[in-house]
This record gives sequence, structure tokens and C-alpha cells, in this order.
Amino acid sequence: MNTTNVDQVLMQMRVLAAQAKGVQDVSNVEANGGADFSDMLVKSIGAVNESQKASGELKQRFEMGDESISMVDVAVASEKAKIAFTAMSEVRNKLVKAYQDVMNMPV
Repeated sequence: MNTTNVDQVLMQMRVLAAQAKGVQDVSNVEANGGADFSDMLVKSIGAVNESQKASGELKQRFEMGDESISMVDVAVASEKAKIAFTAMSEVRNKLVKAYQDVMNMPV
């Protein structure tokens, strides 16, 4: 297999991975050879923030007596926000650990 075929296969894999993650505009993925890490990080932090906001609003509406909101909805939204925040924290911890490992490497 030559280099051109390998590059084409890698590009197809990146586009499919981006589509699986819900990236609508795959032209950015194709142009950069992959999704920009900082953009992905900002978007994921924003998604966690939105999840926590939605959970808080749902809880507040339930506490105020909104009858269209059930306790199950509040519990599920709260758990989703908690899991998203925990996952984001774990990713942050792994990134910090990787940074520390690279910085501690002998030159």
C-alpha cells in the first residue's frame, strides 16, 4: 500500500470519526487533517456547562411546582450532568498527567 492510499484511508477514518461524534461540518476536519483539539475541548466544556445549566433549571422548575416536570426527569438530568462533569474532570486529569510526564522527560 502506498503513502497516498494510507493518507486517503486516514482521512476517511477522521471524517467518519467526526461524523460519529456529531460534527456537522466535516470540511474543517478534512482541511485540517483532523479536528482542532482546542475547538473540541472548548465545545466539550460548553456541552458540560449546558448540561449542568439544564439540570439546574429543571430542578428549579420542579421545586417551584411545575407539574410537567417529574422527579425522575430531575434525577436523570442531574445524573447526566454529574457523569459529564466527572468525565471532563478525568480527561483534565489525564491531560495534566501527560503534560507532567512530557515535562519530566530527560532531554
